Amino acid sequence: MDHTADVQLHSWGADLKEAFEQVGMAMYGYMTELETVEIKEKLEIVAEGDDLDGLLFHFLDELLFLFSADSFLISKKIIIDEFNLDEFRIKASCYGESFDL
Repeated sequence: MDHTADVQLHSWGADLKEAFEQVGMAMYGYMTELETVEIKEKLEIVAEGDDLDGLLFHFLDELLFLFSADSFLISKKIIIDEFNLDEFRIKASCYGESFDL
């Protein structure tokens, strides 16, 4: 499959919400070994898109921003608290710790 990204992430779930949670975890799992990450803090994100593909892109972008911003959060667990496909909006809680080599 042609793609412009450095990696392709694949995920599955019992429903689309769970598949979104799992693709977020797949991204963090690509970045580090998640079994070494502890749950020490919780941060929340909101992502919105114009369609389903845009929602997924913005969701992953918000997760990546958590890793790149002041907190440098690497999530061990992601729970989507609101998954609104009518408005293409996600609110999620991210549990993990600051990244430390």
